[in-house]
Amino acid sequence: MAYERYEPGSAADRGWRWRLGQYWKLVRGDRPIGVLLLLWPTWWALWLAAEGVPDPWTLFVFTAGVWLTRSAGCVINDYADRWLDPKVERTRDRPLATGAVSGREALAVFAVLMLVAFALVLTLNGLTILLSIGGLFLAATYPYLKRYTYLPQVYLGMAFGWGIPMAFAAVRGEVPALAWLLYCANILWATAYDTWYAMVDREDDIRAGSKSTAILFGDLDLVAQGVLYALVLLALALVGRQAGLGLPYWIGLGVATALVVQEFVMARHRERAACFRAFLHNNWVGAAVFAGIALHYGLR
Repeated sequence: MAYERYEPGSAADRGWRWRLGQYWKLVRGDRPIGVLLLLWPTWWALWLAAEGVPDPWTLFVFTAGVWLTRSAGCVINDYADRWLDPKVERTRDRPLATGAVSGREALAVFAVLMLVAFALVLTLNGLTILLSIGGLFLAATYPYLKRYTYLPQVYLGMAFGWGIPMAFAAVRGEVPALAWLLYCANILWATAYDTWYAMVDREDDIRAGSKSTAILFGDLDLVAQGVLYALVLLALALVGRQAGLGLPYWIGLGVATALVVQEFVMARHRERAACFRAFLHNNWVGAAVFAGIALHYGLR
């Protein structure tokens, strides 16, 4: 769907369909990759915690919560980056960057999304509700990290993975060591795939004064990525061992490993489009790991 650039007083500005389209673009409704990258580790945790298919209502709450919190995260990210996005080629047409949506409107959308997500969490147990407060803090503060540290990708992993301890809390009423091991695996994974994403914008970010792991790693970016992905796969192997997962999981993890190798083949020349494809490719990595977990429990 194409969106025209905002011009104050234009007919497009007055059309409700156009405005809804801008809100949809603001929450990245047209780009579901972020939802998928947040959904896979949440489902990993739900299936591991329940040792199979989780309760339907819990599954609904977490699946809907993934979309709501990811959308809210995109809104607050664009609000925090409204000074940066107009300077970056990939983001200069975002609604806040063009002025099609105001900062006040964006904050209102963020508040509504988070309130709906919190209302869903209120149907779960007390520990899950308590943990959700930490998730809100992570989601609201992540976008500001790129101004002060070269490690916002690590913090993104913390925010994106917070559904893992929440899932175990909702299903089991506790957060065991397995949950924290899976959480650490997700932090490493998110740091790795978001570094591919940061490599797309590296030159623009340097000019604008923003920070990222791609800038920190510099010429050693592919080496650092290799280390990160090796640690991800090691952590997931430890998860499989700790949870007593069988052959289907190890096949899934093997497929995920092959997919990671393919990403390095894609991005070996560090071209922007290739790095972005490598980032998108992580959807299949997450799906392969989930398939291994689901098949282990489904075939028992």
